[in-house]
Amino acid sequence: MVQDSMDLFSEEKPFMKGRHLVTIFHNEQNMYSVVRIRVDETNLSYEEKEAVVTGYFPRIHEDETYTFYGNMKEHARFGLQFHVEHFRKEMPQTKDGIVSYLSSDLFKGIGKKTAESIVDTLGENAISRILAQPSLLDSIPKLAGEKAKTFYDTLVEHQGLEQVMIALNQYGFGPQLSMKIYQTYKQETISLLQKNPYQLVEDIEGIGFGRADELGSQLGLNGSHPDRIKAACLYTLESQCAQEGNVYLEAEQLLESVKALLEDNQGAEIAFADISAEVIKLEEEKKIIVEERRVYTPSLYYSERGIVKSIKKLLAQDEYEEQFPESEFLLALGELEERLGVEYAPAQQEAIQTALQSPMMILTGGPGTGKTTVIKGIVELYSELHGVSMDIGTYKADEPFPFVLAAPTGRAAKRMAESTGLPAVTIHRLLGWNGADGFAHDEDNPLSGRIVIIDEMSMVDTWLAHQLLKALPEHVQLILVGDEDQLPSVGPGQVLKDLLASGSVPMVGLEQIYRQADGSSIIELAHEIKRGQLPSDFSKQQTDRSFIRCGSGQIAQVVEKVVANAKSKGFTARDVQVLAPMYRGPAGIDNLNKILQEVFNANTDKKKRELKFGDVVYRTGDKVLQLVNQPESGVYNGDMGDIVSVLYAKENTDNVDKLVLSFDGIEVVYAKQELGQITHAYCCSIHKSQGSEFPIVILPVVKSYYRMLRRNLLYTAITRSKNFLILCGEEDAFRQGIERNSETNRKTTLQQKLSSYIAGNGMNEERPVEDEGETAQTTAAATTEDYIEALMKVDPMIGMDYVTPDDFI
Repeated sequence: MVQDSMDLFSEEKPFMKGRHLVTIFHNEQNMYSVVRIRVDETNLSYEEKEAVVTGYFPRIHEDETYTFYGNMKEHARFGLQFHVEHFRKEMPQTKDGIVSYLSSDLFKGIGKKTAESIVDTLGENAISRILAQPSLLDSIPKLAGEKAKTFYDTLVEHQGLEQVMIALNQYGFGPQLSMKIYQTYKQETISLLQKNPYQLVEDIEGIGFGRADELGSQLGLNGSHPDRIKAACLYTLESQCAQEGNVYLEAEQLLESVKALLEDNQGAEIAFADISAEVIKLEEEKKIIVEERRVYTPSLYYSERGIVKSIKKLLAQDEYEEQFPESEFLLALGELEERLGVEYAPAQQEAIQTALQSPMMILTGGPGTGKTTVIKGIVELYSELHGVSMDIGTYKADEPFPFVLAAPTGRAAKRMAESTGLPAVTIHRLLGWNGADGFAHDEDNPLSGRIVIIDEMSMVDTWLAHQLLKALPEHVQLILVGDEDQLPSVGPGQVLKDLLASGSVPMVGLEQIYRQADGSSIIELAHEIKRGQLPSDFSKQQTDRSFIRCGSGQIAQVVEKVVANAKSKGFTARDVQVLAPMYRGPAGIDNLNKILQEVFNANTDKKKRELKFGDVVYRTGDKVLQLVNQPESGVYNGDMGDIVSVLYAKENTDNVDKLVLSFDGIEVVYAKQELGQITHAYCCSIHKSQGSEFPIVILPVVKSYYRMLRRNLLYTAITRSKNFLILCGEEDAFRQGIERNSETNRKTTLQQKLSSYIAGNGMNEERPVEDEGETAQTTAAATTEDYIEALMKVDPMIGMDYVTPDDFI
């Protein structure tokens, strides 16, 4: 049952009624506010004349009176604060008060005479009547057309939010989530949710199907209600693709997963026919795409198609193959070798020549095979053969720099810059990503540059690859560099693997190990693991790696001792990186971070500033990891930084605790409520370490990690080590992990589309439209297979003749 609204404002519920004095802090993005009020009335034992209230509500206005409902809590630093769960604005009760309110600065263009006319015509309950029936404004002589609309919109903005927040509270939504919902739907919130609460699944981040289904159940949308089934289909498709890295789901998997989800939530049996019918409607509404037996989200479907079209366009360029004779290339290469003091192996020489004479090339190779050496050779030789400077300072402001270097992470980009002497940035920064507004560079506003090199391509997912490729300028040469044996991208797809498997793009693979000549047993171990083997000397002490045998319960103690020993020898937290595959448990990332913080950044003398956030204590000097993209600050998911300052509330005008973090010179300020965006980085996940190298890597592996252990996970972790690798745990756990090859073959169709389209067979762009009568056959079907067959009769491109990928991306 929905809670009666009167219960929300019962005098038995703790409340504070008062007039706004000053706003201490207000965040326009999430509406978190801290304000001081003069207390007029309360049912608490509170004797002070003023109080601080905190919670999620819009900017409130000077001298206005509000009643806040919630609980009084003791803040460790700031004392008593009233935490708001919901609120209401107290409206003036007399004619003079209402006239004064309506003629205030809130309502532009409404003077005292117009306000008096509104109250004289509609009475002292004018505000509630207008909110319920906006057409009443037509009866006010001095309010018409745009002026009436502006007045109503302002009234809704200041009064409608209260009603929405109250209703959402009744439905069980907390203030923070309620504010997010209101910011999406505004005054349409309640009517939309009552009509279709499952819309939340599509529109509001943080609300899954289960939460929407609870609300749907309250409103009587049970069983096989079409909106319920549609939401379950979309949620299942998007969540399973995200979790498993797939670009599509098989129709059978989708139908069966949706059926299980719907029945698990409410128990009532759901017919396959009902699910299949809604899948057909979803495609007609352009919310999914069905191709053969595959079901896609439009974004991923068009991303794959976009990648193929971009690559075909790139490969169609034919001006590079014979732009300079081989003799000229060999002469320039010889001079470069002499100048750099290197001698390129045949495969490296082939890679450089192929890159310079092809519109697109893929360079692959494991650790120690010389990929970095080849990248430097490519840019140096390009500069020589084309007569262009590598010094960006010699170019005018409006003159494009010919070299464009990027990588998925900031640390990988930094390594590119250090090895080539050229500027390098993250792919997101290169494309000018600004969050909700998308990318600044696309096909209509392409990048500038003549040669583009992307490193760590194995980390690039299908969607980002599409964004990158469609932003490339005309007449550009593209070099993609990566190690196909590393972990695939976090997002859906396996772009590098599919490009290689398609055979459609020129590729040079580096196999000879050069760093092994320097005695690197780490490189040798990595290549053994790649071949699915654990070397016989795995547990034997080497000059650059060692193995410490211990059980799961001993991991924390062993890691602590190893790190303390490294610190005693002069290594810093930046030099030492502990990697682990799981967050929870005694050998998990969270516990190891707490222990390692005390090794590297203890506060025994209490001289370091600290700030507690939940169970985590952050202090000046801590090593931290960014967890979300923050394009407006130039900081992205996976960036590592340091806490350079802790600012207490009493020391800044916002009166809020803050941390100041430095990410390689970029300083970002985080208010306390934003600290969910970061975590300690003394130990981090192997996924988060991709694109980085560390002087010392400590890798614990025990059987309690078994669910996560895969060959490419261990391979990726080991290849993060540059100088020293300390392995600890159980040898059997390493062996089992290596034997579990993670060739899960993510469900993608990029390879298939590339092979077909590049060969000139197209991408099934012209499809015969089936008779519409056949789409209704699902009702007569008897098995899952029958429903899928009926579903396949629907043309996935019906009504999409004029639709472009941008309609979905």
